[in-house]
Amino acid sequence: MKKGTMKTKKNIKMLSEINNYYGVQQSIKSPTTEFNIDNFIDKVIKGDCIEIMKMLPDEIVDTIFVDPPYNLQLPNRKLIRWSGSVVNGVNDDWDKFRDFKEYDEFTEKWLIEVKRLMKPNATIWVIGTYHHIFRTGKIMQDLGFWILNDVIWLKTNPVPNFLQVRFTNATETLIWAVKDKNVKNYTFNYEYAKRYGFGKVGANVWMIPVCSGKERLKNEKGQKLHSTQKPEKLLERIISISTNKNDIVLDPMAGSGTTGFVAKKLGRHFILIEKEEQYVKATIKRLVNLENSSLQLLNGL
Repeated sequence: MKKGTMKTKKNIKMLSEINNYYGVQQSIKSPTTEFNIDNFIDKVIKGDCIEIMKMLPDEIVDTIFVDPPYNLQLPNRKLIRWSGSVVNGVNDDWDKFRDFKEYDEFTEKWLIEVKRLMKPNATIWVIGTYHHIFRTGKIMQDLGFWILNDVIWLKTNPVPNFLQVRFTNATETLIWAVKDKNVKNYTFNYEYAKRYGFGKVGANVWMIPVCSGKERLKNEKGQKLHSTQKPEKLLERIISISTNKNDIVLDPMAGSGTTGFVAKKLGRHFILIEKEEQYVKATIKRLVNLENSSLQLLNGL
């Protein structure tokens, strides 16, 4: 077989794999098309999360993980390390809002939609820093969500405290909740909770390093692709504790796709929504590589 033919077949196979993961949202925009959840399971849907979620039917997912914009409100100036290098922080357009009112309105809109998509016994995880997590929690309670726990992610390798005018910001807070206070039969795999918490009591403090090294996705310039990429270990805990095999996990602001990547590794299904083209492409690449590595492992057996 000629090398050119082999390369063509390889490209066709890659395109097929990409199509398997890329959900084209036009197929749910048509009012004449009957919705089929199978068309969106294990897919990355490119588009605005609120608009896409409005197109989906009620009560279709078992758990939801949301990593919303932090709304850091950073001043328009550079932060310089002692070495003279510039700190590459969160300064993306998707993290910029005019004021708290605009951010709160955005938060309420996506919370209304995710609540509608949750099955009666589904749970939701929302992660954030002090910049927004308390506002988000308040809005969740106003909408009727019932908070089960907060979980503190203690970063073992936080960003150094260069200015030394505040405490080192070494934590993020996860809110874990159900749709309302009457929900009782939600999934909670306590054995996993005990395994991950310190000691043997399943404590709500998780010590996990910030995403780094080979796990951190890079762009063509060698810079981190996504400024707030979450570590796989964090999602492994969330998904293994609050879902079972073949459950459906939704991430409406999927970023670099860690939720889908980990869900697939753990035998769960996923629906990912992301509007930024570069993140969609990176997510599909991660999933395709995972699929190929799994096939190679099976072939090796």
